[in-house]
Amino acid sequence: MNNKILNLDFSNTEIAFRSKNNSELQTSYYLFKAIGINWLVKMGTPAIELAFKLRLPIKGLIKKTVYQQFVGGENINDCEKAIENMHKFNIGTILDYSVEGKEEENDFDHTCAETILTIKKAENNPKIPFCVFKVTGLGRFALLEKMNSGEANITEGELAEYSRVKFRIDKICKAAFDRNVRIFIDAEESWIQTTIDRLAHEMMLKFNKQQAIVFNTIQLYRHDRLAFLKDSLQLAKDSGYFLGVKLVRGAYMEKESKRALENNYTNPIQPSKEASDSDYDAALKFCVENVSNISICAGTHNEASSRILAELMQSHQLVNNDQRVYFSQLYGMSDNLSYNLANAGYNVAKYLPYGPVKSVMPYLFRRAAENTSVKGQTSRELKLIMQEKNRRAKLK
Repeated sequence: MNNKILNLDFSNTEIAFRSKNNSELQTSYYLFKAIGINWLVKMGTPAIELAFKLRLPIKGLIKKTVYQQFVGGENINDCEKAIENMHKFNIGTILDYSVEGKEEENDFDHTCAETILTIKKAENNPKIPFCVFKVTGLGRFALLEKMNSGEANITEGELAEYSRVKFRIDKICKAAFDRNVRIFIDAEESWIQTTIDRLAHEMMLKFNKQQAIVFNTIQLYRHDRLAFLKDSLQLAKDSGYFLGVKLVRGAYMEKESKRALENNYTNPIQPSKEASDSDYDAALKFCVENVSNISICAGTHNEASSRILAELMQSHQLVNNDQRVYFSQLYGMSDNLSYNLANAGYNVAKYLPYGPVKSVMPYLFRRAAENTSVKGQTSRELKLIMQEKNRRAKLK
């Protein structure tokens, strides 16, 4: 067992940015500087959307800036450079076909096929320990919402449509099972999440009998999700399968709060950040305590939570690279966590989104909005980049 005293220094920028040359570091600096300006992000989003509508030649500019920082490329082959670069430093890739907001059946079929392509690429490939999909990439949001509400007036046509959604999900999860590739089902808005949870349970029941292949995602900024995690383990035990969970804080806070207010129901979001942090860390503890039945991926940009998980692993005598425990961050963000954890021998994988520039813009807009709304996120990134720039300047 690994009883080595924890020596995680998340402020070590030499390790954090060892994959970036000076030019790439400077580009990151300018990007986070821009993202930190709230009004620029708010104005930039509709401006870029308008530019696409007017067919202005902005694609090249986007690819050289935000794409270079946060996206692997326009197609799966474009991702190879980022995959190899991260693998040099023992960081895995979570391939994420990040096309959002589609409504047509042929788009859903294409996303299904593309997700299976990521699974095929991950087969027997230690550089790609996970793949991922969103249920809204495989079916209409309005349909999922209707299924979630339990409305009695669901038509035969809608039931047939939902059967196609389930067929695509089953096809993806079976491909993952057949190739021994772990697959995440992303969490989404609370008013479709019960449907997603139900689908995740069905897939785990089918494919997680020997080990966790299918992972559900739990958003701990919701006040009911710690209890849901505990219920999920009991359900897994009762049903005879291994539970796979990805723990995140959450990505739809403003939208959730606004809808709850408009529709006069209890806001599902925690009353404070402290409450979210408390539940997140309690979820980590619960998972490590039950690691014989749960495989966990801690999707977090929070330094304290990352350290807590490392300490929990040590106190429960788990080796740093126990395959049941992973840390994860988004590509282009929190490299101080990813690279320092990997350097210490922990399992780390970064979400690497890819897709056509125009189709991936909703993902990028959400990332920009999250960076400006999460207190201190952008300033932390900037501080670390400046620290590394200064360190390198002194070496000249």
